[in-house]
Amino acid sequence: MTVQQKISLCHWGAFRATIEDGLLTKAVPFQNDGAPSDMIGAWPELVYSPLRIDTPMVRSGFLNRRGSEDRSRRGQDPFVSVSWDKALALVAEELERVRAEHGPRSVFGGSYGWSSAGRFHHARSQVRRFLSAGGGFVDQIGNYSWGAAQAILPHIVGDFASVSDLATVWPTIIENSKLLVAFGGLNPKNWSVTSGGAGEHRMKDWIRRAHERKVRFISISPFKGDIPNGLEADWIAVKPGSDTALMLSLAHTIIAEGQHDAEFLEQYTSGFEKFRAYLFGKKDGFIKDAEWASGICGIAADEIIALARLMAKGRTMLTASWSLQRGDHGEQPYWALIALASLLGEVGLPGGGYSFGYGSMNGIGAVRRLGITPIMEGLPNPARTAIPVARVSDMLLNPGETISFNGGSITYPEIHMIYWAGGNPFHHHQDLNRFSAAWSRPETIIVHDCWWTPTARRADIVLPTTTSAERTDIGGSNRDPYIFAMPKLIDPVGNARDDFSIFSELAERLKFAETFTGGRRESEWLEFLFKGMRAAAAEQGIPAPDQDNFWSTGYWELPPPDEDEVLLSDFRRDPKGNRLATPSGRIELYSSQIAQFSYDDCPPHPAWLSSPEGPAASQGQAFPLQLVTNQPAHRLHSQLGQTSAGRQDEIAGREPVMIHPRDAAARGIDNGDVVRVFNERGACLAGAKVSEDLRIGAVLMATGSWYDPVTAGKDIGLDKRGNPNVLTRDKGTSRLGQAVSALTVLVEVEKFKGELPEITVFNPPLIQGP
Repeated sequence: MTVQQKISLCHWGAFRATIEDGLLTKAVPFQNDGAPSDMIGAWPELVYSPLRIDTPMVRSGFLNRRGSEDRSRRGQDPFVSVSWDKALALVAEELERVRAEHGPRSVFGGSYGWSSAGRFHHARSQVRRFLSAGGGFVDQIGNYSWGAAQAILPHIVGDFASVSDLATVWPTIIENSKLLVAFGGLNPKNWSVTSGGAGEHRMKDWIRRAHERKVRFISISPFKGDIPNGLEADWIAVKPGSDTALMLSLAHTIIAEGQHDAEFLEQYTSGFEKFRAYLFGKKDGFIKDAEWASGICGIAADEIIALARLMAKGRTMLTASWSLQRGDHGEQPYWALIALASLLGEVGLPGGGYSFGYGSMNGIGAVRRLGITPIMEGLPNPARTAIPVARVSDMLLNPGETISFNGGSITYPEIHMIYWAGGNPFHHHQDLNRFSAAWSRPETIIVHDCWWTPTARRADIVLPTTTSAERTDIGGSNRDPYIFAMPKLIDPVGNARDDFSIFSELAERLKFAETFTGGRRESEWLEFLFKGMRAAAAEQGIPAPDQDNFWSTGYWELPPPDEDEVLLSDFRRDPKGNRLATPSGRIELYSSQIAQFSYDDCPPHPAWLSSPEGPAASQGQAFPLQLVTNQPAHRLHSQLGQTSAGRQDEIAGREPVMIHPRDAAARGIDNGDVVRVFNERGACLAGAKVSEDLRIGAVLMATGSWYDPVTAGKDIGLDKRGNPNVLTRDKGTSRLGQAVSALTVLVEVEKFKGELPEITVFNPPLIQGP
């Protein structure tokens, strides 16, 4: 027996793989990781899953089409296995036909998704480069994680780096903070994953050290589980979606009691007087005090006042999870948090001010060096067309419609082809019944995937791709001090090919291979990326390993930066010399630019705006429960959803839905019952988990369940496993951001009666021979 061990990387951490006689048999955490994710052990099951796609497939209805065909059969028709030559010929013919008949703006290739941890074989980077090289396509702007923040933050502080890259590092919080207030909590399960992968998971250690230094933590969330075990944090159980109202009332209290830092506001901010006028009801007659917020948030006014006084008492770090801006008017909580931090006057000071995402992903606030991790080069998109990332259904269903977006407008093109690689929109998009209808509109859908995901099942042409274990790459994240060599661990499973090889051959057939490949093979691209890393390191005066040493060692640990990162510290030190990229050069508590947009759903200052499915609308409705969705504990979104590790929390084969004992009793629901969660958009089955850790009036479900709807009979459309996106709203946060608003949704829950439908999503689709 031949046994090898090699280091590699995935989004849930670096690992050491054992390969026996060419088979991946074991994956254990990287030796330098003190708190690794237990998801790493799922690698062998993932690679050899019975759901692997082992050869190119074409949907039978598409292959045999005569004139018009029923595109609603996507997801139901059997597939026909074909050779690579035939599959690539079909793809090339379709691309050529669609572009010739309808132009490049008829091809949608945003292909949003996390893909793999490797920087070269990053599927979304590859498909966008390919489609750009071939004449252009319709792209996507922003992301599902923090799309509203990406739109609003440049208007407040000049850029969105405080959500994409930068945060005050934990050592400065440990040494300087007296209080950390976490809007949205600090759920430790989210610290298992890092976009791009990580060699260390230190969040739990930093939290522990801060606790030992007597930093006080307050978690503001409807879910008690958003507090790490042993932290002894205070829990303020607000109604979901009410954080902005709470922040505004805290701001009002601080000003009313004269605790605001007038000198900081004068020197570092713009628009304070207009913001204060709003808080004190000068325009609308509603004073945004603690009594006002109490009715919205569901907590006592005295508790709000006490929190405001505590925040003003000592060095306070304010943070908000990414989830806060994934609701209706999601721009507002981030703006309100920055305004609140500005009132306290500690922005730019060690352990004070604000940072986003400490509770959202591993590596936020990590001590690491920026600017060296490689990024695959893109190409200009000749079509110069893109839509907000979450407006896919709107575009497919309403071609020609014009929408407002961040001060401008976008007209939806008519899409005739979707080309998707590296993501699963039937996990991350909202209102899946509506999305399914939209998915039936294009003439052709091409998907690259490793497994029979819900998206692959709904394609016309499916090209089987390798996992990161079956190809060579370089990986890393700008939130981690390591860069990893990712050697090929095993040969491709079945007839799978990597995306670069697929696109290279397609580009050859379509006569733009040189533009797509840049004249480089895989090995030459990896050498190019490595040389770029060495050059970036040299600019920072950092010694770098040679290429042979890097690949033999398996990783490169970068030294820490010369100074601890404190968000906006340069601006604090010299506000004139380090002006922000806002019109005033300062933090904008009132934006004249947004005022010019005249958006009624995004005022020019932080504001509370009610929603038809928000916290004030839940009482007395047909759907009286507020649905909160969070990330799963043992998956990355829908990745690992087909493994035993990713399914370990199931109840009766369904995803859990947490419900408070009082709400459960009122509906005759016991722990472990299969229940139906529903609203006017859709319904899904779930397993009841009755717990006092959730606020009354809310229910909680994790995202990422593989979509498995009933396709016939009286329950048609019912998702059998518990995908909450059959319930969520497909609406933009505002005309400014047009981002995801999935966390503003009302539902009802009832005990399911009748025969449970068979779960079929973990069975491969019916496959016919050629």
